[in-house]
Amino acid sequence: MSCFGGRTSPDLFQNCCNANTLCEFDGRLDKVVTEPIFVQKVYDAVLFNLQGLKTVTNQSFCPAIPRGHRLKRVVDIRCKRFFNPENVDDPSNLRLNINTTISGASFIQNSQGEELVVVGPDGTFSEKIIYADTHECDEQGKGTPIFGTQNIAVTGDVQVCLDLLLCDRYDHEVIFTVCANVNIAQDCAPLCLTNFFELCIPSTHNAAFLPRFAEFCNPACEARLATNNMGRDLTICPDGTIKANLIIALCITCEKKIIVPVQLCVLSTGFVQISPQVSAICTSFPQLFPDQIDDEEEDEEECGRDRDIRDEDCCPPRGRSGNFPRDGKR
Repeated sequence: MSCFGGRTSPDLFQNCCNANTLCEFDGRLDKVVTEPIFVQKVYDAVLFNLQGLKTVTNQSFCPAIPRGHRLKRVVDIRCKRFFNPENVDDPSNLRLNINTTISGASFIQNSQGEELVVVGPDGTFSEKIIYADTHECDEQGKGTPIFGTQNIAVTGDVQVCLDLLLCDRYDHEVIFTVCANVNIAQDCAPLCLTNFFELCIPSTHNAAFLPRFAEFCNPACEARLATNNMGRDLTICPDGTIKANLIIALCITCEKKIIVPVQLCVLSTGFVQISPQVSAICTSFPQLFPDQIDDEEEDEEECGRDRDIRDEDCCPPRGRSGNFPRDGKR
């Protein structure tokens, strides 16, 4: 048991963990109910895979190789984007500055000429409201095509690690890892990638909401020796520092979406109920979400419970207070 009264998991001190699925279903269809939800529907979307290359010469890695060891081969080369969680504005963070222009439509602006941005499903202001004259395609019952150009400016660093196989004077082998932050581009001279796209938008006249435009990208990186030859691409300095010639490939996935707000009826097995970690002091706790109240179900349940006790006074009609008898007299 932990000091907070809960049972200590046997996996508590492991480096990795498993998440709770939260939802359980025993297979009984009588527990399936309909629930209305107000969500965002993806009307149309396009996906792109973009690639950029960066060559690096004489990149220094640390720490230095220990004395008395020699390099036998490179076991693995790993690359990941650099991110400083203590400063999101750190210029070393790998950043994608996306600039998208469209033709055949326009982004809604306010009186100051600023584009209106609304909250997306990620909880941030990530969606732009879009408008186009769609009456011609509305008459045909079809969507209206728009065209766009995307420019991505990449800045910041990536972190490259080399797993080296070293051997000491006694021929004992050991894996030794060296790392370095490699700059891809500065703000003054970013690495630019461009592509074009086409999207379909619904009618802007037959709904209470204008369609929204959303875009997001996710970068990854891959690194290799420039010529895939350890003798040509790696240099060991007298102090043991490793210098390498590398080719770094930036692999970027981007998606553009046209989104409209909709209401959906979904089949649900009920509200999520998580088993809490019990405290040793409090005996009860408040709930986080309200109960769903259905007047008809409540009336039927009350009537069923009271029929055996007081059948005549059971279930007063809708709109009539339970404090008055059936004849309306006080």
